[in-house]
Amino acid sequence: MITIDNLKKTFGQFTAVDGITFSVGPGEVLGFLGPNGAGKSTTMKMISGFIKPTSGTVSVCGHDVLSDPVGAKKLLGYLSEGAPAYGEMTPAQFLSFIADIRQLKGNEKAVRIQHVVDKLALSSVMHRSFDTLSKGFRCRVGIAQAILHDPVVLILDEPTDGLDPNQKHQVRELISGLSEEKIVIISTHILEEVNAVCTRAIVIAGGRVLADASPSDLESRSRYHRAVTLSVPDVAPVDAIATFEQLSGVSCVEICPDKENCYTLLPSVGVDLLPAVNRLLQDKSWTALELYVERGRLDDVFRSLTQSKASEVVV
Repeated sequence: MITIDNLKKTFGQFTAVDGITFSVGPGEVLGFLGPNGAGKSTTMKMISGFIKPTSGTVSVCGHDVLSDPVGAKKLLGYLSEGAPAYGEMTPAQFLSFIADIRQLKGNEKAVRIQHVVDKLALSSVMHRSFDTLSKGFRCRVGIAQAILHDPVVLILDEPTDGLDPNQKHQVRELISGLSEEKIVIISTHILEEVNAVCTRAIVIAGGRVLADASPSDLESRSRYHRAVTLSVPDVAPVDAIATFEQLSGVSCVEICPDKENCYTLLPSVGVDLLPAVNRLLQDKSWTALELYVERGRLDDVFRSLTQSKASEVVV
């Protein structure tokens, strides 16, 4: 287990991380979510032992990162933001270099390198210089070095930032596979990452934890939780909006910005709108091209939490 207790980091008069406390257990994929400058990367660097905290403690499976850094780092795999590496090196040279640092030798070294090459599908680029690789392959090489020594804990800082949709999908599939046997912490500002791979999410802003819950629990805090979105293409917008606004239990009607004749009906607290919407469609003989109940929107919750923090409003 990773245990973080009252972790704080200041740079002069600036407080980057302000008393963060949480723990992560085996099998969890924790999404560390926040806007740019929230303190995510600084926290990841303190957990990995890359920078020293101003105060507080970090324990990795019983090893204190400050008093027993080698013991902690043996159990950690870390991919920093941007997947940095030596540009003139090839992946083959880079992974051999990392294996030497991790004190892998002989047959064990060869076996582990081949394992990560196969797992990350790197064989086609092993002898190309790092500078010539695409962002997707650079990220794969970065993950390969992080898991080379088969760590218990994997820390990934913005692992899909800058990747195209196909590359993001590949990396997320890989992370999902790794999470079955490791503790995984992912720092990200990309909201879709949370639903894609995380079992739990911590929202951070201003260096403080604002929320700690499962993605579904966070979605349930959204004002769109249990909202009904539907498209009625054969009904004039003015008629549709006027009718929906009169429907019992509807607190607000929003026009979908990217679709014609599509509306989202936000419910009053505790109201299940779907039965009433179905009855309305039958009574009016309106045809709904699409109709679904929303789980909630993470972006709505994220904005509510982080904007409140920015305004120093207590949530």
